[in-house]
Amino acid sequence: MIFTFYKYQGTGNDFIIIDNRQNVFDKNNTKLVAQLCDRRFGIGADGLILLEDHITEDFKMIYFNSDGNESTMCGNGGRCISAFAKFLGLVKTSGTFEAIDGLHDFEIDNNHVKLKMQNVDTLDCFDNYTFLDTGSPHYVTLKNKVEELDVKEEGAKIRYSKPFAKQGVNVNFVEKTNYATFKVRTYERGVEDETLSCGTGVTAVAIAMHKTRETKDNLITLQTPGGELQIAFSTNDSGYNNIWLIGPAKQVFKGEVTW
Repeated sequence: MIFTFYKYQGTGNDFIIIDNRQNVFDKNNTKLVAQLCDRRFGIGADGLILLEDHITEDFKMIYFNSDGNESTMCGNGGRCISAFAKFLGLVKTSGTFEAIDGLHDFEIDNNHVKLKMQNVDTLDCFDNYTFLDTGSPHYVTLKNKVEELDVKEEGAKIRYSKPFAKQGVNVNFVEKTNYATFKVRTYERGVEDETLSCGTGVTAVAIAMHKTRETKDNLITLQTPGGELQIAFSTNDSGYNNIWLIGPAKQVFKGEVTW
C-alpha cells in the first residue's frame, strides 16, 4: 500500500511525520523506521514521529530515533508535530499533546513554535560537566572553539563511557559567546552522530549554564549549526519550571512511500 508522509525540520533537526490516527503504521517494526530514516536508502531524517488520537488532549506524539527504536522526548520534534497538527487543522494557534514524558503545551505564531518542557528539579554538577534530564538525559560541558571539535568522535567517547554506556546520553559541547548567548553542538544517542540541533539539548544547556552561574538571565539564546533557538524559564525553591523551547518549525515537503 502507498502511504503519505511529511518531512519537517526545526533548526535543521529533521523528521518524518506520519498521521497515524487510523493506526496504519506498525510501531514494532524497527527495521522499517530505520529504513525510512536512512539518508541513502530511505527518505532520510533524524527521527520518525507518529501523530495519533488522544482521548482528552489534542493528539499524542510517538517518537522514534533514526536507529528505529522508540525514544525519550524530542523537543524539536515536539515543535514540528505541533506545526503539523495545525497543518492538519487539529489546532489553531495553541494546544496540548501527550508525549512519552507527559503533557506539553504549545503556542504557534506563523512558523515559530513555543513548546513547554517538563520541569527540571535535579541537576548533577561535576567539575567539568553537568548532567540533567530534560525529557532525555543530557551531558553538558563547556569547550573552547566548538566549531573545531570532532563532535562525532568526542561525543561517542562520552556516550559510550562507563557511566552512560547502558542507557546512553546526549552530549552537548558549549561555548559562551556573551552573557546570555551560547554556541551548542550536540551528539545524539540513537542517531549516534551530531545533529544540526537538539531541542532537549539546548534546554539542558540553558538550565546548566544558569545553574553553574555562567549566566543569570532567564531568556537564553542558543546558536546551533542549524539555526537559533531560545529557552525561557522560571526558578523556584525546587528547581526550574515554566520552561519554554522557542524556535522555527517548517514543513519541507510531502511525499508518498510504500511499505
